[in-house]
Amino acid sequence: MIVQYVLCAVIAYLLGSVSTGIIYSRALGQDIRTQGSKNSGATNMTRVHGLGKGALTFLGDSLKGVAATLIGQWLAGQTGAIIAATCVVLGHMWPVFFGFKGGKGVATMIGIGFVMDPVLMIPVAVIGIAVMLLSKYVSLASMVGLIVFAVGIILRRGFWPMGLWALLMAALGCWRHRTNIQRLLNGTENKIGKKKE
Repeated sequence: MIVQYVLCAVIAYLLGSVSTGIIYSRALGQDIRTQGSKNSGATNMTRVHGLGKGALTFLGDSLKGVAATLIGQWLAGQTGAIIAATCVVLGHMWPVFFGFKGGKGVATMIGIGFVMDPVLMIPVAVIGIAVMLLSKYVSLASMVGLIVFAVGIILRRGFWPMGLWALLMAALGCWRHRTNIQRLLNGTENKIGKKKE
């Protein structure tokens, strides 16, 4: 099984390294990592280039999470899915094709979530959207969603191995939002609809 596990990791990491936002923005003659918040994710693409381009970025980043997890599952079952899910997120955050400077991984994690536990993703999505609409903070909604998903996985699937994996993904996602957390505490975080200077 070692060969299958390695294949899961390599394929998923390379898939994750295909950054939708960077490729799309470069097609527009720019690099999203030099604009707005300098993040390559859907939120920054929306803020800089509009809702349509942001939605396409979200879709692309989500689908690679779906694809990688399904490939991992097919190659090596649950363990393969966990390895692939982890590595596709790492590839998105630190893409080998783009100087190891990528996004925060939330859209990719959402795609993974719909493969790992589609039923759980319904309340996760509802809670995340509610937090976003009430607070106007995408970053806060993202972190709440990651934490709710991790708790839900533990309750539905147990702590080992799925629960521990989900907790680690939530911790990684929140760590990637550490500058957002600081801005939230300072009251300077950008709200939905506000253009980044």
